[in-house]
Amino acid sequence: MKQMIIHGGKPLKGDVWIGGAKNSTVALIPASILSRTPVTLEGVPRIADVDNLMDLLSEMDVKCDFHETTLRINPDNIKRSPLPAGKIKSLRASYYFMGALLGRFGKAVVSFPGGDDIGPRPIDQHIKGFEALGATVENENDQIIITAPKTGLRGAKIHLKMPSVGATMNIIMASVMAKGQTIIENAAKEPEIIDLATFLNNMGAVIRGAGTEVIRIEGVEELKAQTPHTIIPDRIEAGTYVALAACIGNGIRIHNIIEEHLDSYLAKVEEMGVVIDADEDSLFVYPAGDLKMIQVRTDVYPGFATDLQQPITPLLLTAKSGEGVVIDQIYPKRVGHIPELQKMGANIQVEDNIILVHPTHHLHGEHVSAGEIRAGACLMLAGLMADGETIISNAGNILRGYDRIEQKLRQLGAEVSVIDV
Repeated sequence: MKQMIIHGGKPLKGDVWIGGAKNSTVALIPASILSRTPVTLEGVPRIADVDNLMDLLSEMDVKCDFHETTLRINPDNIKRSPLPAGKIKSLRASYYFMGALLGRFGKAVVSFPGGDDIGPRPIDQHIKGFEALGATVENENDQIIITAPKTGLRGAKIHLKMPSVGATMNIIMASVMAKGQTIIENAAKEPEIIDLATFLNNMGAVIRGAGTEVIRIEGVEELKAQTPHTIIPDRIEAGTYVALAACIGNGIRIHNIIEEHLDSYLAKVEEMGVVIDADEDSLFVYPAGDLKMIQVRTDVYPGFATDLQQPITPLLLTAKSGEGVVIDQIYPKRVGHIPELQKMGANIQVEDNIILVHPTHHLHGEHVSAGEIRAGACLMLAGLMADGETIISNAGNILRGYDRIEQKLRQLGAEVSVIDV
């Protein structure tokens, strides 16, 4: 198990560069096996989830070479085999191999995915999409077995009951080589969907409408990578550093961002009174003055991202007066970070899955636990704000989602280390 040790209370300043989007990367790596030629991904973040996905590829004899931020994937000798349950259960994004394997081989055998404990995240819409394309789906010994008919998958009209990012991506991957046209209605509109569609289109897929609620896919015979694909910047990492800069920064510039991907989040941060200057691909966050409380309600893109409700919470604690309210409409049970913040002295409560935040003038170091990626980011920010030493157990969760986090924090002046215990 990994621990993050933070000696907090030190103002941070300087420049930080955002890595490639985790939520794109974890779909693009499985999607790479759809190619008949080697794939090159650039801007790949150095996170634990990438290492785990590379391990899964090695189980299929897919060769990977990861140097600095470039990942080369060669599926020439890929073999179809059930994926190991241990890796699958530690990584929810492994479910993207369902769509990728189904699209490539016409069959996928995958254990039920694991990942962060943030409440129910059923995969029924993924299954509904596969079945609409003609596949049969069976559950045997805690494994999902998805099989295309002998005649192959056929395009279909699929209406999602909610705009699920995972289901939208999985259905795209399964249908790019299906016969005929597939239409996904009520599709997710996140930037990561566009990133996946761009990647596949550059390999010969025909996908239109990504980023809107209706996506149309014309099936093709095969996909071949021709040029490297550069992953979009991680909007969740960027939003986390914006909160960090406002909480305890003394002037921080955040590079490699796409501002429009953060519009709803930045609007809330600026509503609090944080002053931000935007450049072409960077943001400068000024030291915060007197901030006011706000209400945050998460929603599907382009609304306020659920993955940013925890990172903004330490910033709310710095407001001078009033009561802040955080309502997560996507994952209402995503409140596991609150008891940990209370240990550090935060004046914060949960009532009926609604987070109530009150001004907190002092946080103290404490031994806390990161239950999942974004909860860990929240506690990391609180630890940087707090007086004394904060020890975050299960810090591996933070490393799953934040590119070279220890190095970046140290470059800003933080006293932080990650150790194995």
